[in-house]
Amino acid sequence: MGGHADDTAYAADVTDQFVEGEIETVLAERLVAGGEALARRDDGKVVLVAGALPGERVEVSVEHRQGADRGRLRMILEASPDRIEPKCDHVIEGCGGCDLATLSEEAQIPTKIELVTDSLRRLGRIPEPVVRAGPALDPWGFRTTLRVAITHGRAGLRRAESHEVVELDSCAVSHPLIQDLLVEGRYGAATEVMLRVGANTGERMAVITPTVGEVSLPSDVLVVGADELAAGRRAWIHEQVGGRLWRISAESFFQTRPDGALALVEVVRSLTEDMLAEGSTRSGHPRTLVDAYCGVGLFAGSLLGGVSGWRAVAAERSRSSVADAKQNLADIDARVVGTSVERLRTPKADLVVADPSRAGLGRRGAHVLASTGASRLILVSCDPASAGRDAALLSAIGYAPTESIVVDLFPHTHHTEVVTRFDRR
Repeated sequence: MGGHADDTAYAADVTDQFVEGEIETVLAERLVAGGEALARRDDGKVVLVAGALPGERVEVSVEHRQGADRGRLRMILEASPDRIEPKCDHVIEGCGGCDLATLSEEAQIPTKIELVTDSLRRLGRIPEPVVRAGPALDPWGFRTTLRVAITHGRAGLRRAESHEVVELDSCAVSHPLIQDLLVEGRYGAATEVMLRVGANTGERMAVITPTVGEVSLPSDVLVVGADELAAGRRAWIHEQVGGRLWRISAESFFQTRPDGALALVEVVRSLTEDMLAEGSTRSGHPRTLVDAYCGVGLFAGSLLGGVSGWRAVAAERSRSSVADAKQNLADIDARVVGTSVERLRTPKADLVVADPSRAGLGRRGAHVLASTGASRLILVSCDPASAGRDAALLSAIGYAPTESIVVDLFPHTHHTEVVTRFDRR
């Protein structure tokens, strides 16, 4: 499918879910962190509208809430030239998995660059942020980890802003190794399933909540219950990224697509290669990389594998990820520390790479990492708002941002990954 959507018909599908409020006509200006459009009424007051695209004039039902008012989309009066009909029928049915499915592929990365630029300017207080696009990634069939709800024994995704489940007979963004588990898998009395596959190894795993029960899946799938994991069982698959084999346990974090993980590594490497080439200090001591929120060790292993004159201190609070990181980093000079970054006893370091959760570093995390004295800090943010907040915190304690690179790991959604380089003043 392609071309412009029948806006009236699409709006009719989404409005039936909401309680009617005050009817207003607003103009959408730009997307903000969270995926809503910042729109304004004629009196200039801000209304946040889910489903509207920049430049559109829309009719909304306004809900007055603490902070900004929210507008429930009723009708698109003037559509953006970038609006398309969703290419997945499940989006039209109400599936909330791809909230930017109505924005053309060509417009998605420029829109996300604008979103990141706005966050760095407003929240990061950077007058003229330098933001550019990273490596291009396939927008279809990429997702190798997916958490699904179960209804009548079958997999589905929840409707937008609802607990109701949309059953799936396909998922356009899921990797083929997950696709048949979605469509053909039967999950009995389960309430939720986490599916994880290795795109480059073929390994597959299903974590069933609350317990395995009567599940029907292909024989190659490792099936484990959430109750078993809680009782101490370990289960994992492997993935290949950047010529290295990574163990990824059921409870460990890993990027949801291996080409995306590689893209992040390549961007971080491009921002640090001048330092990594320096090798050991003049006195012969190795230089130190602090890999904060290291997960299974992706950045330390990828950056220092085959590189001499460097050692890593990798910090991670998840026990599962710590165990994986120790396995994955066994061939390099690395010390894996099981602790939160906020409690890390920081060594003196030359380089810091930090990949925090959606909440970002926060004040304490920023100060701990700055205490390393590293001359360069690379921040991998998975939320534009936290990227802006952290930029302000780091700037205030002596780290100047030089550039930010947007890597679109999650096409058709508002989720945005951004890598920012900071140099110590």
